[in-house]
Amino acid sequence: MTDLKNRILKTDASKATILIRLIVGTVFLSEGIQKFLFTEMRGAGRFQKIGLPSPEFLGNLVGIFEIICGILVLLGLTTRLASVPLIFIMIIALATTKSEVFAEKGFWEMMHASRTDWAMLLGSLFLLLKGGGSFSLDYFLLKRNNAKIK
Repeated sequence: MTDLKNRILKTDASKATILIRLIVGTVFLSEGIQKFLFTEMRGAGRFQKIGLPSPEFLGNLVGIFEIICGILVLLGLTTRLASVPLIFIMIIALATTKSEVFAEKGFWEMMHASRTDWAMLLGSLFLLLKGGGSFSLDYFLLKRNNAKIK
């Protein structure tokens, strides 16, 4: 069990990773909250407009994942694990919302419209690969667990 916990908490000692965590966590937390505050523009209404099935359910589900995973990323707690749903959310967002922009307005408009999506996708991938960094609860818990083992 300790080995599994260590693999989930695994992180490097980078101090700069907190910058990636702050932007990724804040954006996802904010977007998740907005899915409940502005359901027509950001939640179920938006999901219905782009043709996703069960828009009410999916809007709430995505909002909940964005809030929970955003908080976990901000805290640096199970950062690598929390980044996985965020990666899927961003891939689906790019595929469902930006392909239409590409088809109607072309490559450069699609690139402009998707700049935040790409930043969140790549930031989440970075966190999956590197972990939460030295200013994270992951780092603290990993150090504490390893101290107990020795």
